Amino acid sequence: MTTRYKRPDRKNASSILQAAERDMDFTLSLKLTEQSTSTIVRNIYECFRMLGDSLMVSRGLESDDHIAPIRELMKLKINTPRPINLLDNMRILRHNINYYGYSPTILEAEDAVSFAKACFWMILKAVKSGIE
Repeated sequence: MTTRYKRPDRKNASSILQAAERDMDFTLSLKLTEQSTSTIVRNIYECFRMLGDSLMVSRGLESDDHIAPIRELMKLKINTPRPINLLDNMRILRHNINYYGYSPTILEAEDAVSFAKACFWMILKAVKSGIE
């Protein structure tokens, strides 16, 4: 895990936030079926990771892995209905989907959707205020 320092770029950070918001809206509109669980879990995780990337880009940081953006979100001083550190579990789940062919259960996908509905918009708001 290496972090590279670059010039802070708030415009790019804002673009990443907009993409994360757009992708989350779409993902939450998908019907939850056995065939859609992988896509839904992966997309939800990626939207959260993009929030962390946005924070890093706004500060002039770039990471070559997914751990740093998730840690950036965990550093936020906000109260969410569910613990933000659950994102690390989602990161591992996404890794298993992408690299080991794991197919999440409907229950796992429902949990990811529940977490996203409970926390994504609060975290998005906190990140937006942090980059402005």
